Amino acid sequence: MNSIQPSSSRRQFLRGTLGAASLAALPTWAAPLGANGDVRVAVIGFNSRGAGHIKSLLGIKGVRLVALCDVDQNVLDKKVAELGSKDIKVKAYTDFRKCCEDPEIDAITIATPNHSHTLIAMTGIANGKHVYVEKPVCHNVWEGRKLVEAAAIAEGKGLVVQHGMQRRSDLGWAAAMEYVRAGNIGKVTLSRGINFKARQSIGKVDSPVSPGANGRIAHEFTRGGKPQSVNVDYTLWSAPRPVMPVQREQFHYDWHWQWPYGNGDIGNQGPHQLDVARWALGNPKLLPKRVMSLGGRWGYDDDGQTANNQMAFYDYAEGAPLLFDNRGLPMKDMNWAKGYEPVYRINGKTSAPRIGNVIHCENGFVAESKAYDNDGKAIEKFENFQDGPDHMKNFIESVRVGKIIKDELHVSHGYHAAALAHIANISYQLGKATPAAEIRERLATDKAGLETFENFVANLEANQIDVAAEQCAVGPWLDFDPVSEKFTGEFAEEANKIAKEEYAAGFELPEIA
Repeated sequence: MNSIQPSSSRRQFLRGTLGAASLAALPTWAAPLGANGDVRVAVIGFNSRGAGHIKSLLGIKGVRLVALCDVDQNVLDKKVAELGSKDIKVKAYTDFRKCCEDPEIDAITIATPNHSHTLIAMTGIANGKHVYVEKPVCHNVWEGRKLVEAAAIAEGKGLVVQHGMQRRSDLGWAAAMEYVRAGNIGKVTLSRGINFKARQSIGKVDSPVSPGANGRIAHEFTRGGKPQSVNVDYTLWSAPRPVMPVQREQFHYDWHWQWPYGNGDIGNQGPHQLDVARWALGNPKLLPKRVMSLGGRWGYDDDGQTANNQMAFYDYAEGAPLLFDNRGLPMKDMNWAKGYEPVYRINGKTSAPRIGNVIHCENGFVAESKAYDNDGKAIEKFENFQDGPDHMKNFIESVRVGKIIKDELHVSHGYHAAALAHIANISYQLGKATPAAEIRERLATDKAGLETFENFVANLEANQIDVAAEQCAVGPWLDFDPVSEKFTGEFAEEANKIAKEEYAAGFELPEIA
C-alpha cells in the first residue's frame, strides 16, 4: 500500500512541537489494496489470544506478518526468535504508538489487555491503519462510543475497523439466526447467554510490586507454584490507566478480574454470548432501556475484584428481554479436580450448553447447533458450527476492498456486546448485600429469571456457601437512555461516573477527524 507519510524530518518536527496526541490527529488515510497486493500486518499483544492471530494470519494467502508489538520484552524476544527460526522476519516494537506510525504496516490486530483496546485501535485509525480489535472492543461505555464514531470516519476514508466476535463469521450460527427470524418456532420470548467456566482463586499477595525508576517491572511472579517471569514496560502496559502497583500473584491474564484493567468474565467470555444473544433479538440498534445485575465473588478471598458468579437482566424498548448467566465455581464441594461446571436445564429437562446461547421462542428453543420443540425434542440441526474459522480471513478480504464485506463484522456489533457487559457491571458495582428471599420477591414476575436464580443459588449451596451469611450483591435497576447512552433516574450520577474512566496524561484517546 502506498499511503503518503510525512517526511522523517517533518515528523520529528511535529512530534517535538505538537506532541503525540496532536500528531495522532494528523492521519494519512489508507487506500484499498486490491486483489493482488500483499496485506502487511502487525500483531499488537500476543501472549495469549494474539498468538491465535499470528497463526491465522500466517495461514492466509497474500498476508505478510511484518511486525510484532508487545510490552513484555521476554514475550517479544521469544516470538521474534521463534518466527525467525521459520525464516519469517518481523520488526519488533514495544511501543504501540511507534508500531502504528510505521508506514510499512497496512493493518494492525489488537489482543492486549482490555483497558488498552480502544486506545490502540484509535491510534491505529489515526495513523491510517486498518484495525482488527479483540473483544471487548472497549473497557467502558464512553470510549466504546468514541471508537464507533472514529470507525465511521475511517470508513469514509477506506479503512476497515472489525471486531473479534468470531461467531459473526460462523455459517452455523448464521443458519440458526435465519431459522429463528423465519418464525419457525414462533416469536423470540427470551435470549439467554450462558458462561459456566471454572475460575479458581488468583491468590492474595502480601505486598504489591511497583515498577523501578526506569518504569519497568522485571520480576518473577508465581502462582500455584508456576513461575511467570516478566520484563515489562509498565507505563505502556498501564496505558491509559494511571500507573498503580501490581496487586496480584500472576502478572499476565489475572488482570481480567481487577476493575482498572479487566471486566470480569461477563466482559471476558461474556461478549461472545452477549453478541449472539443480541443477534437473536434482531441486532437492536440501541442499547437496552434498563439493566440490573447481581452476584458476588464466592469461595475464596483473593486479590480479584470482579464477580465470579453473576446474573444480568436487560430490558429493551421493544422485543424480548436478554438474560446473561455466569458461573465460575465447580459443580459442587469446591472440587476443582474433575473440572466440571454445573449445567442449566431448560424447562428442567434439556441440558443447555455450559458456554453458549439459548434462544427461547413461543414454540421451542435453539440451543447452539440444534432447535428443539418445547418438550425438548430436537427438530432441526444446523451444520458448520465451527466458531467462525474464517473471521480473520474476512477481515483481510475487507481490507483488500477498503470496506467491511458484511455488516456482521462491523465494530459497532462488538461495541454493543461490550457495552452490555459494562452496563451490567455498573449495576453490580452499585449493588448492596441482599437476602435471597428479597431477591426472589424482586424476580417474582420474571419466571425465567426466577428459575435461573434458584439454579444459581443451588450451585452456590452445592459448593458449601451459606447464602444467608454471604449474600448476593444486588444492583439497582438502572434506567438508561439508549439515545444519549447516559443513565437516568435515581442512581444516574453514580452510574455515569463509572461509565467513563480516568485517562493517564499522554494516553488520552486521539481525536479523529
